[in-house]
Amino acid sequence: MKYRHEAKIEINYSDLLVLRQRLLPVLQKDSHAVDGKYEIRSLYFDNATDKALREKIDGVNMREKFRIRMYNGDVSCIKLEKKSKINGLCQKSSVCITKEQASAIIKGDCEWMKNGNEPLIMELYIKMKTQGLKPKTIVDYTREPFVYAPGNVRVTLDYNIRTGICTTDFLNHSCVTVPANNDAIILEVKWDEFLPDIIRDIVHVKNTRTVAFSKYAACRLYG
Repeated sequence: MKYRHEAKIEINYSDLLVLRQRLLPVLQKDSHAVDGKYEIRSLYFDNATDKALREKIDGVNMREKFRIRMYNGDVSCIKLEKKSKINGLCQKSSVCITKEQASAIIKGDCEWMKNGNEPLIMELYIKMKTQGLKPKTIVDYTREPFVYAPGNVRVTLDYNIRTGICTTDFLNHSCVTVPANNDAIILEVKWDEFLPDIIRDIVHVKNTRTVAFSKYAACRLYG
């Protein structure tokens, strides 16, 4: 299991415009992006005591969260993901699931999950049964992704963060969403063992600092 470094910086719109111009000459656009960006929808899981939310707010050193995610509304490529964090390092596991499987999980129909051979699906099944994990909150946002091979660097600009209002209707593209956290814009930088100096210089934004921003926590303000 490989863990990666991750830094998040909250920036403003002017910073976003400047960073775009800095990043484009040096980094490559993500090959999966459409016109340089993609729309992400995630459905996060938590339990009745808000374990994942509380661990994030309290800064627990070892924590994890599960989510279902799709890109650009494409239901043919839905992913079940688990993001783990320890000592400030992050790791993500994922597996593709079908639209029908996603729908079943959202409805609480999880008995089928114990009969498969995918470890991540089995792990979610166990934690739905033992911890009471269930779908909690929709998180939508726009992402502009850039990649840089040395150091396996990934830089993203995330904005237009929105959340469903007390809904987990993940597959309904028409479900109502509202802006979260005053239209925050988040610069994220992820890398393996080292962050090249050229990237460090490019992503440096004056009068900012790294933050422990969580889109899930921001969207939980609405329920």
